Amino acid sequence: MLRPNQPAPEPKQPKRLADYTPPAYLIDEVDLNFDIRDDATTVTSKLDIRRNPDAAPSEPTTLDLDGEDLELVDIKLNGRKLTEQDYTRTDEGLSIPHMPENAQLEITTRIKPHENLRLEGLYKSNDLFVTQMEAEGFRRVTYYPDRPDVMAKFTTRVEGDAEKLPVLLSNGDQIDAGVTAEGRHFTQWRDPHPKPAYLFALVAGNLIKVEDKYTTGSGREVNLAIFVEPGDEDKVAHAMDSLKRSMKWDEDVYGREYDLDTFHIVAANDFNAGAMENKGLNIFNTKYVLANPETATDADFDGVEGVIAHEYFHNWTGNRVTVRDWFQLTLKEGLTVFRDQSFSADMSSHAVKRIEDVQGLRAGQFAEDAGPTAHPIQPKEYIEINNFYTSTVYDKGAEVIRMMHTLVGEEGFRKGTDLYFDRHDNSAVTTEEFISAIEDANGIDLTQFRNWYNQAGTPNVDAKGVYDAEKQTYTLTLKQNTAPTPGQPEKLPFHIPVRMGLVGADGKDMDLTVDGKDAGTETVLSLTENEQTFVFTGVKEEPVPSLMRGFSAPVKLTTDLKAEQLQFLAAHDSDSFNRWESAQTVNRQAMLAMIDDVKAGRELTMPTMLIDQMRETISNPDLDNQYKALMLRVPGYSELAQAVDEVDPDAIQAVRKFVRTELADKLAPEWKQMFEGTKATGAYEATGPEMGRRALHNLALGYLAGNKRGKAPEHASAQFRDADNMTDRLAAFGVLSGIKGPESKRAIQQFYDDFKDQPLVMDKWFAMQATSPKTDAAALKTLMAHPDFSLTNPNRLRSVVGSFAAANPSNFHAKDGSGYKLLADVVLDVQKVNPRTAARLLSPMRQWRRFDDERQKLMQAEMERIAATPGLSKDVYEVVTQTLKAPPRNGPSAPPKGVLPRLALVDEDVPGATVAHMTAQSPDPIIIGPITNGRLSAISEKRPDPIQIAPETKGILRGEGVREQLTGEGVRDQLTDEGMDNGVKADLDAFRKRREAKAAPAPSPTRRTP
Repeated sequence: MLRPNQPAPEPKQPKRLADYTPPAYLIDEVDLNFDIRDDATTVTSKLDIRRNPDAAPSEPTTLDLDGEDLELVDIKLNGRKLTEQDYTRTDEGLSIPHMPENAQLEITTRIKPHENLRLEGLYKSNDLFVTQMEAEGFRRVTYYPDRPDVMAKFTTRVEGDAEKLPVLLSNGDQIDAGVTAEGRHFTQWRDPHPKPAYLFALVAGNLIKVEDKYTTGSGREVNLAIFVEPGDEDKVAHAMDSLKRSMKWDEDVYGREYDLDTFHIVAANDFNAGAMENKGLNIFNTKYVLANPETATDADFDGVEGVIAHEYFHNWTGNRVTVRDWFQLTLKEGLTVFRDQSFSADMSSHAVKRIEDVQGLRAGQFAEDAGPTAHPIQPKEYIEINNFYTSTVYDKGAEVIRMMHTLVGEEGFRKGTDLYFDRHDNSAVTTEEFISAIEDANGIDLTQFRNWYNQAGTPNVDAKGVYDAEKQTYTLTLKQNTAPTPGQPEKLPFHIPVRMGLVGADGKDMDLTVDGKDAGTETVLSLTENEQTFVFTGVKEEPVPSLMRGFSAPVKLTTDLKAEQLQFLAAHDSDSFNRWESAQTVNRQAMLAMIDDVKAGRELTMPTMLIDQMRETISNPDLDNQYKALMLRVPGYSELAQAVDEVDPDAIQAVRKFVRTELADKLAPEWKQMFEGTKATGAYEATGPEMGRRALHNLALGYLAGNKRGKAPEHASAQFRDADNMTDRLAAFGVLSGIKGPESKRAIQQFYDDFKDQPLVMDKWFAMQATSPKTDAAALKTLMAHPDFSLTNPNRLRSVVGSFAAANPSNFHAKDGSGYKLLADVVLDVQKVNPRTAARLLSPMRQWRRFDDERQKLMQAEMERIAATPGLSKDVYEVVTQTLKAPPRNGPSAPPKGVLPRLALVDEDVPGATVAHMTAQSPDPIIIGPITNGRLSAISEKRPDPIQIAPETKGILRGEGVREQLTGEGVRDQLTDEGMDNGVKADLDAFRKRREAKAAPAPSPTRRTP
């Protein structure tokens, strides 16, 4: 068992966006001194503090500082040493009452980085001291207002042993260095730009420095350096090139130059996230810095380029303009993901990049939107902010930015971002400031568009077209609807940009005239209502509509197109994304029908059209190799699982295996020709054409492995032996490790012997075995017993347990529940020391309600076991309790038609407890009260956690578990006398009489979600 870093905190009440208040005090200057010793680190901070002029006049003159796991050594206010009677100290912070308007506060704390296994704050990764402050890590270093709207200029002195820690780094530019009287050395750094504490960074250790220079557009020279552990210096050339390309691209596309004299990157082995954009000192997981052909795949090279760009782009979208509070996280992350996606597309293939991004969005974010933890890109409450670094906030957030870009165009978007930077440089702002800048720069109204920020869920768009040959018109009807999500039973219509064209029989785009206006050959329709009709005139022949080109909105599109029309688009659509999408839709529809056949016990047959479509794609000489490889891949497990009502992992995998085997057999000559024709003819190059060639080559190898009559083991063994790069070698290893026999054992041992000293490559070695069909829960336990496995290294943990749970569906979802039990055991162990990573491991459980009853019971039992564990971390508590609240797959049964549920009516203080009436929707009794000053809590057998209601809220409480409150005139809008039973009518009448007697003005309708 792992030793806990600290006792896990008890679950807490959620923080809410509605409760935001400005800080009572601001900090202008921070002077830090870190004295790093083997046994502990002493941190001394000097803070120049002043009263916030924007704080409410009624705000108390108390300075609240956050602090956790700190030993307080000394505290002085304006030079006077404070005693325990001068402040209040808790496990979460320190408060000083009766603060003056201006003051200097000096605090000395002592911390133990070598015992910090949470990897938050200052911790030790092997022999390297490193920090991770976002979101709330700075409070683990010293007492400080650890919130992003407190921005200060930092000066940092770092002192350490010159032999053990020859490199001492912090934010900004170095302004001093020297040797102390006792022979230790120090450096001092100054960051002239105000920043919140989450952007602070420090690194100390024995590192190798790889240097370069970059000259900005204005002619200023910037010193670049990447710091890595000894032996890794030959793996940073690609990262350095990616950094310089990112700096140039941000100048060219957004007009943003870098603003310090130095830019540093440090690679750390133990890191919870991918990377961190600390001002001037980015800290990276080694996975996103180190890359050379022998140890990194093509996907790794792309990942390094993308993440390097992402963190650099944060310098403006996140650092110079930061977030006011953590509810605004998508402001910096959604915008920066959009920027890094655009950069990567410009560096490679726009079509391939867009397809890959959408595949990731559908696999991760669409599943998130369909589950019990669904939330808007701007969440309204959270218990643990680490749980909201989600695909919704990042990836869907990027899609929301992309939609704004689509609506205003390239030039309009640049005008909007320029205005945003001009208005808010060196400020902490909200999503509203960004939307307003786009509006003001372009003279448009995005009021309805804001629903994307406030509503969860993936909209469903249904499209139907009618051609009138006599009138030469094509009428397109679009409908949108979004399923209920937790806390949001009803949805307002979204503003959905629909990029589209009409394709004629010759395969070319038609000229468009829509609603009487010429629109070229492609236009963007704005779907803003639940149903809208668009009429195209002058259409001389029946077209095939190409909708949502470039995936212009994060929606699920359903059309009335037949398979033949989809195949026509797959062959002729001018939009590369829709060509791929049409082909995938044909494949997906056919495979979904096969899944039904498996469940019904019917024999599977392979549709000829799938084979013909694949053969045509293989022989098409006009397709880019990378794009062709994507066209030739059949839908994956997660895509099919998202498309069925009840997930049957065994049926889905059986169909995928059948389709791949049929394609392998029926197209065996084509795969053999592709395999031979795409062999390397020279040394490895990380270029688009060469990556495309390798993608096709290894795709063909995979299909040859599925052909029982072929010689896949011989092909794979030869490639495994002779490959000069990790892309080809890993592809061959994947084939060999997945088969039974001596070839597999030899390959596994040889791979280990060759790369046992390369941690990132060993992560691949573990992951390949964890996802093998041969690896069940018992085999995974054996793999976890390997001496190179570690529960405390996030990369290694994710490569084994994370890969098994997310990418080995048949074994993870084994009918005996062994996979669920293993995951629960690991989560309970890991959460003691690294709650953030433990909570993320639970992601595959979040859609537990979509499985059959037996699997639901097994998953539920394991999650209830986790939830009942004493001292559970708040990270895991929040995820598991939200997940357990998921309603049954078909939702709660509706009340009898014409009869509304009984209501509990409250518009005044009630001195005792009241039991709400039981309804068809909520059969468990709901105890309400006691109610004082309009505040109450609701407790039921299914909802043991109290639901706090804001003091100003009074009115009708109704529904399942007191999910909604309606106040004021909204009551009359929601309820009428018609269809009520007598009890409800009497309650409502009494409520109205009391309301009228008070003669109080009715507040506007509001909704709150517990």
